[in-house]
Amino acid sequence: MLNVFVPQPQGLVRAELPESAEIPSDALWIDLLEPTPEEERRVEQALNIDIPSREEMKEIETSNRLYEDNGALYMTATIAAQLDTDRPVSTAMTFILANGRLVTNRYLHTKPFQQFAAYAQKHPAACQNAIAVLAGIIEALTERIADILERVGADLDNVSGSIFARHGNGTPTSRDLRSLIERIGFNGELNSKARESLVSLGRLLMFAQQSGNVEMRGEQRDRFRSISRDVVSLSDHASFLGSKVSFLLEATLGLINVEQNNIIKIFSVAAVLFLPPTLIASIYGMNFELLPHLPGRYSDFVFSLALMLGSMAVTFALFKRKRWL
Repeated sequence: MLNVFVPQPQGLVRAELPESAEIPSDALWIDLLEPTPEEERRVEQALNIDIPSREEMKEIETSNRLYEDNGALYMTATIAAQLDTDRPVSTAMTFILANGRLVTNRYLHTKPFQQFAAYAQKHPAACQNAIAVLAGIIEALTERIADILERVGADLDNVSGSIFARHGNGTPTSRDLRSLIERIGFNGELNSKARESLVSLGRLLMFAQQSGNVEMRGEQRDRFRSISRDVVSLSDHASFLGSKVSFLLEATLGLINVEQNNIIKIFSVAAVLFLPPTLIASIYGMNFELLPHLPGRYSDFVFSLALMLGSMAVTFALFKRKRWL
């Protein structure tokens, strides 16, 4: 899909572009969403640039992601997407500054792009030039990541309360702990993808500010610096959340070990309690034909049973006194 935005007095407006039409000369932002080869060719011919392929965008080397070619600035970042689903993903997005225009190339729908497009339609200041559009999109991406980190932090606080809160009926069950582990793992995955996006955006911002081909006004340079500071602070917060995820995961696994040890202790105590009765029963049951007291003397048999139960009670009392139970 090829979306072309042109500046108007009221803001940045999406232009209706027929399939065979050329790119308007006043186009400020060209957004390629899952582009076809024909759409890529039209943009390349209009701006005299070479749009990276999807495979090239996946390259992780800095030299393949941030570079200048024929006066154009190519910047590729890894951005977290589909963050409201149960399967968030990371996708590569390319930003190209060429001939006073911004070209974005992506293969997934992302809310920040839609939000910025809606905002720019009503705010002319957001579309003064291609640099302003780039800054606006990066700000929208950063705000989206900040919202995700806030959500992760809030859910981790709830998980922490569930783990360490006093329970009236004892410790959480294995099913509860398994559910907590799943929540911790999901939040850890979200936080990891958010941090990856922040690191990638931080490199992109630094490259854009240091490039000699980007002419920034004083206000725009200050804006980029402000975004960079936000990215750094969010990266620090993401690192803190990562440490919290590790701590909560270890605490939950510790509770599972405690519960398993309690179960094993119950079986161990039961085995020890039955040792004295087993010894008595084995003495009386060595030879059934010559078993004493049984023929006509049931009182002695009852005495043996009482002796067995008494041995269990003595063993149980000893365990309680030693605080082994």
